Amino acid sequence: MTDKELIIQLREALHQHNYNYYVLDNPTISDFDFDMKLKQLQTLEAQYPEMHDPNSPTLRVGGEVTKNFQTVVHSQRMYSLDNSYSKEDLLDWETRIKKLVDGPIQYTCELKYDGASISITYKNGTLFQALTRGDGTQGDDVTANIKTIKSVPLKLQGDYPNEFEIRGEIILPFKGFEAMNEERIAAGEEPYKNPRNTASGSLKLQDSSEVAKRPLQCLLYSIVGDHTGITSQFDNLEKARSWGFKVPTEAKCVQSIDEVLEFVDHWDVARHHLPYEIDGIVIKVNDLQQQAELGYTAKAPRWAMAYKFKAEQVSTLLNHISYHVGRTGAITPVANLEPVELAGTIVKRASLHNADQIAKLDVRLGDTVFVEKGGEIIPKIMGVDLSKRPMDSLPTTYISECPECQTPLTRTEGEAQHYCTNAEGCPPQIIGRIQHYISRKALDIEGLGGETVALLVNAGLIKDAADLYTLKIEDVLPLERMAQKSAENLIQGIELSKQIPFERVLFGLGIRYVGETVAKTLAKHYKNVGALSVASIEELEAVDEIGIKIAESVYAFFRNENSIRLVSRLVSYGLQLQLSEEAMANQTTLLSGERIVVSGVFESISRNELKALIEANGGKVVSSISAKTTYLVAGANMGPSKRQKAEQLNVPILTEQEFLEKL
Repeated sequence: MTDKELIIQLREALHQHNYNYYVLDNPTISDFDFDMKLKQLQTLEAQYPEMHDPNSPTLRVGGEVTKNFQTVVHSQRMYSLDNSYSKEDLLDWETRIKKLVDGPIQYTCELKYDGASISITYKNGTLFQALTRGDGTQGDDVTANIKTIKSVPLKLQGDYPNEFEIRGEIILPFKGFEAMNEERIAAGEEPYKNPRNTASGSLKLQDSSEVAKRPLQCLLYSIVGDHTGITSQFDNLEKARSWGFKVPTEAKCVQSIDEVLEFVDHWDVARHHLPYEIDGIVIKVNDLQQQAELGYTAKAPRWAMAYKFKAEQVSTLLNHISYHVGRTGAITPVANLEPVELAGTIVKRASLHNADQIAKLDVRLGDTVFVEKGGEIIPKIMGVDLSKRPMDSLPTTYISECPECQTPLTRTEGEAQHYCTNAEGCPPQIIGRIQHYISRKALDIEGLGGETVALLVNAGLIKDAADLYTLKIEDVLPLERMAQKSAENLIQGIELSKQIPFERVLFGLGIRYVGETVAKTLAKHYKNVGALSVASIEELEAVDEIGIKIAESVYAFFRNENSIRLVSRLVSYGLQLQLSEEAMANQTTLLSGERIVVSGVFESISRNELKALIEANGGKVVSSISAKTTYLVAGANMGPSKRQKAEQLNVPILTEQEFLEKL
């Protein structure tokens, strides 16, 4: 056997041994023999550099240094899941989905791993790219770091597709986490707080050899891609396992919501015996065709639900209440607590939401309060231990003036929050609006963060987002921690933001009630800020998905002198306040005002491509048939109830070919 043939043989053998050890937990050779084979391969690869393979087992030890992680757009969005906290929530969810799909529904129940989400692309059976979740639309390329995780296969086995993505969670098992902390304590360093944050932080370490030292695991749960031949979520898991991925075997396919509830009850107790953290159960409609029928809301798939186990609750002392001023002038009372550990983190503050919530709970200074994490993310006060209330306790009096600028607060009838109306003179509002403008989902200006915005405002260099475009390097150099290179990057980042598309600039303006989805809808409908700015409330409300509150807010924004001046200046500085020519070229009004239901399996075009075609031509894709439905586009295997309902309501039914001919 030649040396080059031996290199190939050693690689295949080491891939298999790695799989046996880290995925199957069933090693077939000793650690010593594995290390000897690895060293032999390293020696041979050094002798034959032309045999380099980016997925060689020798690269598991890391060594690649990434100073700046490149941001990459996900080929398909990584949605978050809707959460439920009670069995009633799950029953309500079942009721909703049964109205939208035909036939009996099976469910796949999976453990909800508490780690860092990852999406890995494979091409021709080898690992190509790994992206963090990011904001769901785009994530950071952490491929070099992911390759060091032993349970992530570099080469696949079996009947895998030519190209696909697989999604899962990077976790740090308790045993490995404890070992890491023992090392840190022995070295006189602070121990890590919890496995989840440590796993997440590991993905962004610049030196991949440091990541390789951490006992991370990758647990996979979802294959994404067309033409995979997979028809159900449970098949999804079994296929992934057969290709070499580490897929926990605890998942179960069940026939009813009652069996889902049994699974939930079992793991609410049994989770304490797992080698890693879970914080709930994920329930998915098993049939992928039914998943496609159910589709997505703006934020989450309709076909999945996360059941979160009851949050941990602790008690601690309320030292004082402070008041935070948001970018819209909304006042949020914040409870400042005696620090206490909760769900693996130290909690010092919790939101009290508004004056009504304070009155409802009768929260007072000096109270011992019960705190838990809402959805195990944001701490909130659940109640007061009245047995420990001081004798001289007095009810809390809500503030009447802005804590920052002393402007009298207002409260509109029907609204829970108080507001400071001094929009142009209240520093937190000014800073907050600009921080929103530069946030990741808006202008995402590289080199400019929230702290720098505050420094710029406090130094008198900017008062609104348009002022950013007047800054020069010499203006920002005197700022704290600002060197020549960072000043240059900041100015360059501001200049590059002029290429950000219209809908994100519109979102960045911070119009009340105009989130990402609404901004896209308005940009698509009006095509430029001029047309949007002169629209009446009635015209705005006539746009799909725009209600009266949004319409009134947008109308008021474009009749405010400061808003008009801001938008006018942004236009003059070259910001994209109209749809690009490319976006305009791909749009028509052929289906304007039409509400179209898409159902079944299609041959010449994927369901997602079909929906994109409808939206690009001005139509709206809706999930259920009603009297307002313009027509139903019917593919193969469409459920009989949809056809029956369409016929009852005299909704025209088009085949795939008829619809494409119509376009």
